[in-house]
Amino acid sequence: QVQLTESGGGLVQAGGSLTLSCVGSGFVFGNYHMGWFRQAPGKEREFVAASSRPGVSTYYSDDVKGRFIISRKNMERTLYLQMNNLKPEDTAVYYCASSTAALSAIRRSDMWRVSGVGTQVTVSS
Repeated sequence: QVQLTESGGGLVQAGGSLTLSCVGSGFVFGNYHMGWFRQAPGKEREFVAASSRPGVSTYYSDDVKGRFIISRKNMERTLYLQMNNLKPEDTAVYYCASSTAALSAIRRSDMWRVSGVGTQVTVSS
């Protein structure tokens, strides 16, 4: 059974930083693309960042590019999201997800499986 456990969320002031972690179990972590999504109140879940299966390529939404860094340690089955220069609009529940989609579809939300409960990130102004 695929299980993803997110941690590291919290309350931070605008301009601050947080690092999220996601530990996977029940599947071969290194065989999957791994990514982060977020959902703010009243909004749909949106793509944030992804790390390709071998961990060579990374992908970001325009909203976070240049501020967030995604990384992974396959041997530890762990995915990270380093978030810098946080803004109030980054406030959301952040979810870890897995995918075997073609790289051309890696930003499509329907190509990902979210298997955790998420971690809340709140950025105050």
